[in-house]
Amino acid sequence: MANQPIRIRLPASQDELRGLRAGDEVLITGTVVTARDMGHKLMVEEHPEFLKPVLAGALIYHCGPIMVREGDGWRVVSAGPTTSSREEPYQADVIAHYGIGGVIGKGGMGDKTSAALQEHGAVYFHATGGAGSLLARCVRTVRDVLMLEEFGVPEAFWVLEVEDFPSVVTMDATGASLHRKVLEASRARWQELLGIR
Repeated sequence: MANQPIRIRLPASQDELRGLRAGDEVLITGTVVTARDMGHKLMVEEHPEFLKPVLAGALIYHCGPIMVREGDGWRVVSAGPTTSSREEPYQADVIAHYGIGGVIGKGGMGDKTSAALQEHGAVYFHATGGAGSLLARCVRTVRDVLMLEEFGVPEAFWVLEVEDFPSVVTMDATGASLHRKVLEASRARWQELLGIR
């Protein structure tokens, strides 16, 4: 019988986050804040203080959502993850400065981010690419949007309340990385096929 997903309610405790392991299936409930290239650049170069209360207890989501105006508010049409590796130059500093408990994205991140996850007890949650409309159904409320005029819809900071958002821990606070394991196994198989010892 398959293990049941772990349910995490944000803000999560340091013990909860440090207790997660690569391979754990997790359903996330609470606040996630979208951030892409422009947002990460801003956070690293300017360290804007207005983001501290927004990010407190939240997760950063590498996502450029498709949004539709509805009255005075917004509705999320699609909220699939974007490739996380683009944020590798910035992520460790963002984790350290803002004290976030983790990141949601696609494809994993590198050694610099892994070191920051270990130091600060944070985790990387992998979300399924190509499932943006399904993931949008997990968004219960669009609480706020920041830097919309300056950055535009895809790059703005969208503050979303999600419920049972499905993810898999692929990088944990112990330094384990499923992405690294897959890369190493693929490299070994490639060398085997080519007869390289």
